[in-house]
Amino acid sequence: MTLDYQKVSEQVQQLGAEAPARLLRLKELQQQARDLLIANAGEAEQLNHKIDTIVRLHDPNLRCARPAAGPLGTYESLNRVHALPPAPRQGMILAADGSQINPDRHAAVNFGLINIGSIQMSIGSADAPRVALQSELIFSDRLYSSDGTIGEAQLALMRDLRERKQLAELSDVASRPVITFTDGPMELWGGRDAETSRDFQKSMEEYREVLNRLEGLKVATAGYVDKPASNLVVRLLEVASLPDDQLAKTRATSPLRGVLDRVLFQDLLNPGERSAIFAIQSNSAGNYPGSLELHFFYLNVGRSGHPWLARVEIPSWVVSSPGMLDDLHSILVQQCRVLGNRPYPYLLHRAHEAALVTWQDRQQVAAMIEMELRSRGVEVGEASQKQALKDLER
Repeated sequence: MTLDYQKVSEQVQQLGAEAPARLLRLKELQQQARDLLIANAGEAEQLNHKIDTIVRLHDPNLRCARPAAGPLGTYESLNRVHALPPAPRQGMILAADGSQINPDRHAAVNFGLINIGSIQMSIGSADAPRVALQSELIFSDRLYSSDGTIGEAQLALMRDLRERKQLAELSDVASRPVITFTDGPMELWGGRDAETSRDFQKSMEEYREVLNRLEGLKVATAGYVDKPASNLVVRLLEVASLPDDQLAKTRATSPLRGVLDRVLFQDLLNPGERSAIFAIQSNSAGNYPGSLELHFFYLNVGRSGHPWLARVEIPSWVVSSPGMLDDLHSILVQQCRVLGNRPYPYLLHRAHEAALVTWQDRQQVAAMIEMELRSRGVEVGEASQKQALKDLER
């Protein structure tokens, strides 16, 4: 027996019964958000002042979008729309994606693995894209951090860092201009507890070095978030709607709960267009000082009648360069159109295919380790009883 289907069926019926009213309420909230976007479109300075007041006096952990200056150094309207610019005629596009095998204390041999797939394509060239792999086994003392055994979140942090390092190395010898992107946010995450650890801070130092290297190479770099579920701009609009004497209640106030940014911009952006640029207000913003400050915009990579919104995260040095920003904008749209009705950057898809690690890969690596240990007279451990019983069910 796997599920109590009778109970689940009853809950599904309840879900269905509540769905029409819930959908109607959500549409009302979405319209309120659109109205607030228009009403506050030109209030960038006032909104930033409001955010500063909240962070200083009431909620230092506030996370939302901030109005940001565009490439020309002036504030844009919050509802500003940018048309698709022409694509560069030369240069290099680089993408990287990673996969991992998480350590498993229940297995006979405990190990981790990071696999990075990178791909590069010359703009305007008929040559096929070049794919490369970097596979790194994590074992022995490397399975432990200053806070104990490394877990999935810490290994993912290591993987993200390896992706960016690989792009920096490839950018060093690439023809200009260079446009690079990875899947997911540019903001590093290590898990709520891990982000205060020495290991996370060490990774952040390495990451800043990589970003500084990319800036020095004048690379337009980005993190591409497909089907984003964030509400950063919506949260900004909630802050905008609060009276000054109610700012202390910011954390407990969420009148637009359930509205997502991508829905807010879905009707505003035509295919190929991007939104204004926003900065990220977060308690982790101090990890990205000066030209490393993280920003984002929304981009419609869909087609007429079928919008598809992505969030694109970029550092400040890309924001301040109109040429880099236009190159990135046009190349991402171009890449997404390669895959037709499934708009997603083609090179990121290829990098993911190259990096993907399967269950069979895990088993083969485990067998290789066991064979190597036995050949050297080292006793191999046993799987936990829990794991042994699971294996009987396969």
